[in-house]
This record gives sequence, structure tokens and C-alpha cells, in this order.
Amino acid sequence: MFVLTKSVLAMMISFILAVLLGLFLIPILKKLKASQRVSVYVSEMHKQKNGTPTMGGLIFIVPVIMTVVILYLLGKINFSYNLLIIVFTFISYSLIGFLDDYLIIKRNNNKGLTEIQKLLLQIIVAIIFFYLFMKGGNEPLIWIRSLNLRIEMGWLYGLFILFILVSSSNAVNITDGLDGLAGGLSVIAFLTFGIIAWSTGWLEGYDDIAVFCFILIGGILGFLVFNLNPAKVFMGDTGSLALGATLGAVAIITRYEFLLILIGIVFVLETLSCVIQIIYFKLTGKRFFPMTPIHHSFEKIGFKETDIVKMFLFIGLLASMIAIILCVWI
Repeated sequence: MFVLTKSVLAMMISFILAVLLGLFLIPILKKLKASQRVSVYVSEMHKQKNGTPTMGGLIFIVPVIMTVVILYLLGKINFSYNLLIIVFTFISYSLIGFLDDYLIIKRNNNKGLTEIQKLLLQIIVAIIFFYLFMKGGNEPLIWIRSLNLRIEMGWLYGLFILFILVSSSNAVNITDGLDGLAGGLSVIAFLTFGIIAWSTGWLEGYDDIAVFCFILIGGILGFLVFNLNPAKVFMGDTGSLALGATLGAVAIITRYEFLLILIGIVFVLETLSCVIQIIYFKLTGKRFFPMTPIHHSFEKIGFKETDIVKMFLFIGLLASMIAIILCVWI
């Protein structure tokens, strides 16, 4: 009950700070013309979003960091080694996204970091994560606790971690195309991992990791006040890369790497749609989907943006409930 109380307190502080920061930051971003052009290939309905400020991920990133510091100073949260790794990942990937958004705004086009530059930075952070992870006494193995199955991987686990962090960060980035979609799905995912973390009593700092998940939820909810349709701000790469990588980091630390596929099923489907589209087009010269990511395909066939978001959030919520049952009760 004490962890739950701390989690609610943390979520409330983060939410209030995020809303206050949003009220202050959005006018500044508009004044700086910190906007990203909408692609000419998307639905006509998206053209009206031109001029909407980006880099809105700062609205939850800064409050999350502030809330962690506040709770630490109040003695409500301990900075365990595992939490330190997660916070490092959160900040590092947010800086990569911030750099990308900054270059887009500075150049006044959609050309920020190149794909190679962005991938290289993501890989570097993932390697540092693996080093810190192993230095903390963790074993390089896949541990499926419900089946009491331990699969030793050795150095291959480093590649496994790299794949999780890079793919999860980019998956959220790809999904961030409709108002409230990536943020809403992230709230569901972190709520799920927060609940899961409560059940990992064997993990050092498990309660603080749970609290951190709820800090993130509060910050994201504060951001969604301004990001729900019609969005007044977009999270940009600043927010999406940070959220995706942090989801991956929490999954790795809690040893529920494979459960991330279920919890983030919409992120997975969005990414797979892009991969299938690219492969199919190279093989046949034709499109498999009307447009990717797949949320744009639903728009192409007549679905309203708000209805697509509701449908995807429902899928994410249902998958997360199944995930909680699998990891906690089975």
C-alpha cells in the first residue's frame, strides 16, 4: 500500500508540473516557430496541423526529472542502481531526439539527423546501457520467471539488448503520427510495467522502478492535456525516442523482455507494417498497404483520426491486461 501511495503522489506531482510547463512552453515554441512540416503524402486532414509546435516531449521530460529529484530530496524514493540505468536511458534518448528536433527546426525543413547518425547515437547509448547493466551484477541471460526458464546467451545478450532499445525507441517514434496515440499507448504501457514492477520483489529497487513508471504516467498525462485531438503540440523525437527506449529499459531490467511485445503490441504492428511495406515494394514495386505506418492506412480507407486512436488504445489496453495476468498470476 505504501508503494501505491508513493506512486499516486509521484504521478500527481509530475502531472501538475507537466501541465504548468505546457502552459508556459507552448507559447514559447510557437513564438520560436518550432514546428515540423506535415508530410505531403499524408491525409489532407493533416495539412491543417502545419505550424503545430513540436519538441513537446519536453513537457513531460523536464517534469519527470524534476519529480524524481523532488521525491529523492523528500526521501520518498531511493536511487537504486537499476533505477539509475533507466533514468540514464530516458535522458540519453531524449537528448538524441532533442538534437534531431532542433536540427529540423533550425533548418526549417524535415531534415534533422540522418538515419545513420540517429542509429549510431542510439547504438552507442545501448552499448553503455549493456555495460552498466552487466557491471551491476546482472547475468547475460533470458529469464522467463513464470516458466522458471533461464537461457544463457553470453555476449549475444548484448546484441539482444541493443535490438530491444533501438527497436522500441523507433517503434514509438513511428507510432507518433496521430494526436494522442503514442502518448496514450505509452500511459497504458508504463501503467502495466508499473504494476509488474510491484511483483518483482526479487529485483533491487523494484519499488522505486514502479514509482518511476508512475512518474512517467503523470508527466505523459500532463502532456496529453495539450496533445489530444486537436493537438496543440507534438512530442517530436524528443519525447518518442525517450519513451520507447525507457519502455525497453524497464522491460530488460525487470526481465520481461518478451512481454514487451504484447504490452507494446500496437507499436510492434505499426513497425511491422512499415517493414512489410518496404520489403514488398522492393520485391514487387507495389504497395502492400495504402500507406504506412498502418494508422495512415485506416485514414486512407475513411476512418476518422479519433476513432483510429480509440481503437488502437483499446487494443493496447486489452493486450496489457493479458500481459499482467500472464506475468503476475501465472
